[in-house]
Amino acid sequence: MTAPSEKKAKLQAFTQWVAQHISGDEKGEAQVYLDRLFQAFGWNGLREAGATCELRVKNTTGGTSFADLVWKPVVVIEMKKRGADLGKHYSQAFTYWTRLVPNRPRYAVLCNFDEFWLYDFETQLDTPVDVVKLADLPTRYGPLNFMFPGDEAPVFGNHQESVTRQAADKLAACFNSMVKRGVERDLAQRFTLQMLMAVAADRILTTRAD
Repeated sequence: MTAPSEKKAKLQAFTQWVAQHISGDEKGEAQVYLDRLFQAFGWNGLREAGATCELRVKNTTGGTSFADLVWKPVVVIEMKKRGADLGKHYSQAFTYWTRLVPNRPRYAVLCNFDEFWLYDFETQLDTPVDVVKLADLPTRYGPLNFMFPGDEAPVFGNHQESVTRQAADKLAACFNSMVKRGVERDLAQRFTLQMLMAVAADRILTTRAD
């Protein structure tokens, strides 16, 4: 397994290369950007990793679209020009993901050269499980761990399934602690339920704000 310091150095070199050589043109620079990205994650290039650029994807209407990069069974990556609002291209990423069978990629990524929006449609449909800025990539590569050679699990910052599970574990620990300290079970249950409702309300408000 590659040392964290080596990972950081390679990804830092990639961000510097992008700053020097990439203007953010989707058509002219997407493939070279992606090839360098794979190199930064420890591959000799995207082809050597087994990925394919401009893969034909059949539409439900009978036509054909071209996915910028498909790396089965890992990820499909769709590139947009620098400055593009990636939120407007969610449906395209989801459509590609649904059509890439058999051996469908687990993850989908939208990228505008400066940001990576990561989706795990098997567990969370409506929002990215994380967003990583290119400038932060050398120190925040955890969400893109699946890009490294080997089987490294990604660590997402907005994985609602994981966050909900962690919240439930903490509430259970709180309840048990209160009971051990002598708090009546009914009172501890009511308090825990109120906390659970507060967490749910906060989740709803946060989703609406997004």
